[in-house]
Amino acid sequence: MIYPMMYFDPTYFLVLIGVIICLLASAKMNATFNKYSRVRSHTGMTGKDAAEHVLRGAGIYDVKVEHVQGNLTDHYDPRSKVLRLSDATYNSTSVAAIGVAAHECGHAMQHAQGYAPLSLRGALVPVANFGSAIAWPLILIGLLFNSSSSALLLNLGIIAFSLAVLFQIITLPVEFNASSRAVKMLGSTGLLYESEIADTKKVLTAAALTYVAGAASAILQLLRILLLTGGRRND
Repeated sequence: MIYPMMYFDPTYFLVLIGVIICLLASAKMNATFNKYSRVRSHTGMTGKDAAEHVLRGAGIYDVKVEHVQGNLTDHYDPRSKVLRLSDATYNSTSVAAIGVAAHECGHAMQHAQGYAPLSLRGALVPVANFGSAIAWPLILIGLLFNSSSSALLLNLGIIAFSLAVLFQIITLPVEFNASSRAVKMLGSTGLLYESEIADTKKVLTAAALTYVAGAASAILQLLRILLLTGGRRND
């Protein structure tokens, strides 16, 4: 029996490039954080102590600092005004932990000051999640069935996926701004020496690269979808 050759889709290279970019960024982040997590800050403050100190220095007194399970699962929740620090950050006295804690404080400062990109990102969360979930089913149905509504389904799928890509892009200025605020506060409050701030910048830059990689990967996936659907969207 002669078996037909498997169809080779050259657009898979776009997915592969996106995966490689994300893996490299993640590896860089982990390596940088692990390196500076072994460098103790001169103050001996933990990530929790540093976060509370930075928040007070910024005039924010209604945000609680809590511990959350996981590794580098640190985040700020604007709905409950809670800053959650992970196992690697909460009780650590390293410059890496203090930098990450201060970065999350940067998000709290954005929230307190009504930073527009943060508000826009928050509003996009449910839309982006829905878009990510519904995009591929719409696109696959549009590709599999040659009906009068195929073009409509494909276009709706692309719009849905584009919303998820937009969320990734808007995340970039939010994260970069939070890191910038963190560095300024660490310097103005005297929590870190200049040399320690330089080390912290390396950690925050590596973390920012993971968001850049995520956005690049999402854009490459969108490009692949556009190539796959091609003329079918205009039928």
